[in-house]
Amino acid sequence: MTATTFVPKTVRVGIVSGSARVVRVGPQVAAFVRSIIEEDLKESPVEGFELEFETIDVGALNLPLYDEPGIPSHISPPEGYEHEHTRAWSRQIAALDAFVFVTSQHNWGVPAGLKNAIDYLFKEWQGKPFVVVSYGGHGGGNAAKALQLILGGGIKMRGVENTVALSFPSRDILGKATRGEDLGLPPPGSEPTWQDRKGDIAALWRQLVGLITTPVENK
Repeated sequence: MTATTFVPKTVRVGIVSGSARVVRVGPQVAAFVRSIIEEDLKESPVEGFELEFETIDVGALNLPLYDEPGIPSHISPPEGYEHEHTRAWSRQIAALDAFVFVTSQHNWGVPAGLKNAIDYLFKEWQGKPFVVVSYGGHGGGNAAKALQLILGGGIKMRGVENTVALSFPSRDILGKATRGEDLGLPPPGSEPTWQDRKGDIAALWRQLVGLITTPVENK
């Protein structure tokens, strides 16, 4: 028998800033991505739905290296977790309906802190829509591909095939990023960095909206 899961009228979207390095620009890039999404929603609102956003900074979670005695896919959250930091993380993710992952690329891969935060949970992520925006000196495309495999293949989330990879456009901007300095991204900055990619990010967001607003059939 096939049952249809209907999308709630209020949809909560998590904007996940994936870098946990002490010196990082991830929160700036996540804010930039969020500003483009919110700007696009003013022009193209999602009819019949109210969208709320929550930014999650992985670097501020202070999650230790996975320390639960059980396997997440075998745990009924959040009561089944032993530690309060896991239960709090479980509640936060369970309350969200879709995700925009904004990730840097570390040595051609996914940042360790982001992978650790993902691996803490399983059922809280499962089946939820997501997209990936990556950034870095080379755009972060390898990290984006790896993250899509982790989320779509491993956890069975519903991902958009496309990603957006943002390359730092100059040595000056790259230097600022490595030092964790202000990149001048809007809001409230006015630097031209990645202004030509706003349309790509908006288009990716609209693909996510397509997943968000499509009911899922569960067999």
